[in-house]
Amino acid sequence: MYDILIKNGHVIDGTGSAPFLADVAIKEDKIVKIGELHNEKGEIEINASGKIVCPGFVDINNHSDTHWQIFLNPDLESLAYQGITTIVGGACGSSLAPLATPLALESIQKWIDLKNISFNWLTLKEFLKVLELRKFSVNFATMVGHENLRRGILKDELRAPNSKELKFIEKMFQDSMKSGALGLSTGLIYTHARLASGEELKDLANIVKKYGGVYVTHIRDEASEVVESIEEAIKIGQEVKMKLHIAHLKVMGKKNWEKMEEALAHISRAKENGIDISFDVYPYTNTGSVLYAMLPSWVAEGGRKIMIHRLKDPIIRAKVITEMKKSGFEYKKIEIAASPLDKTLTRRKITDIAISQNKTVEEAIIDILIASEGRVITSMEILSEENVRQAIAHPLSMIASNGAGYSLNHAKTGELVHPRSFGTFIKVLEKYVLQEKIITMEEAIRKMTSFPAEKFGVAKRGKLAKGFFADVLVLDRNKISSPSEKDRPYQYSRGVDYSFVNGKMVIQEGKYAGVRNGRIIRR
Repeated sequence: MYDILIKNGHVIDGTGSAPFLADVAIKEDKIVKIGELHNEKGEIEINASGKIVCPGFVDINNHSDTHWQIFLNPDLESLAYQGITTIVGGACGSSLAPLATPLALESIQKWIDLKNISFNWLTLKEFLKVLELRKFSVNFATMVGHENLRRGILKDELRAPNSKELKFIEKMFQDSMKSGALGLSTGLIYTHARLASGEELKDLANIVKKYGGVYVTHIRDEASEVVESIEEAIKIGQEVKMKLHIAHLKVMGKKNWEKMEEALAHISRAKENGIDISFDVYPYTNTGSVLYAMLPSWVAEGGRKIMIHRLKDPIIRAKVITEMKKSGFEYKKIEIAASPLDKTLTRRKITDIAISQNKTVEEAIIDILIASEGRVITSMEILSEENVRQAIAHPLSMIASNGAGYSLNHAKTGELVHPRSFGTFIKVLEKYVLQEKIITMEEAIRKMTSFPAEKFGVAKRGKLAKGFFADVLVLDRNKISSPSEKDRPYQYSRGVDYSFVNGKMVIQEGKYAGVRNGRIIRR
């Protein structure tokens, strides 16, 4: 007798192959048989007739760690309802380990108030051991954040590390790779990583290659210089020949949208030239960012405290306003998503706040940053729907949320989270597979399962195959729906009838079962 027997399903195995009718048997935490098992018995039997049986989704760009949700809300329901069974943290240059000093954790203060958290680890090995004492509804693996490595040594100094410091950074990274990190993530758009030279990045990329990891980059610019930023990443891939992945590929600002075609062409050419390159994308035209990204880049040099000090100086303030006016940024597309200030600011457009305070929009941005000590997250409606389509249909794309796991109770905080945290994977199936039919169901599921699992070294997951871990979904295509949207994000996705994580039922008949059976995954 099997523990679980899923019968009569349309099996989409995650490889991109055509669906086939079969039964799937699970014993303990593994898939033990796929085939015609009508005469077999299971302790739990599920009739999946007319439904899709596929691997659990692997979200390789997730911020549940750096947004502290793995500690505040280990159920991570908004992920479970999407069919996500594995997440990879340490995204966009920031991870929760290693920490050369506790100050290195300041790399996440753009997202959370550090005064409200406590931690008891420094190395990646210690961090993963702490996580093993907790239980999540999903499996968890992590990248190493480049900004952590830099900030732990250089603190708030914006300069290149000297040779002794670089050796220490490299050793810390090597130790983390030995402890099971999947690779390196960079956030070159952020203040403390902007000055990283090509040589520094290549040195670290060589360590990635040595351990068979993946180099993931949040590129330097996602607007007017997006093509040049992709070229920089490709150049490192060309010289080092490691696995290269571009995080949340997008082109911001209407005047730059036409650059997407060229960006995708560069990525395709790099693949043709033998570079192991891929990228991820989420299915929304609004993007979340820190408000201080609206400032000229030099203003934030030296860290948040120095930035606030500069903004309070009348002479510097005047210079900042002059430069902001020349930027051509579409301020009317920006609204406050989260801040430590009065909740009445949330959901309001920057331009409306400026009018109500009788200020220019530039003055309003500066005053909000000063009052909030620089901790403001925005939502910006500045991406092209056609570009999203192109990226999803591209053969080298994967689907990833760039979000975090929340419960509906999080709405009480007043924070307007991005709908991608509630809907990414199911929205792709609903809109781009079932409605617009720009990709097939089997190809979409491959982009969510085997493709990311293989690229990121998540072993024995991402496929329905004998001997693989039993991370398995039963989907009802007639129920697939992602109601979460920008103004009403707190709505769970629908369509996942059952979800199993390591052989335990996490979603049962479309409802979260309260079971936390995720494991810590090491490379």
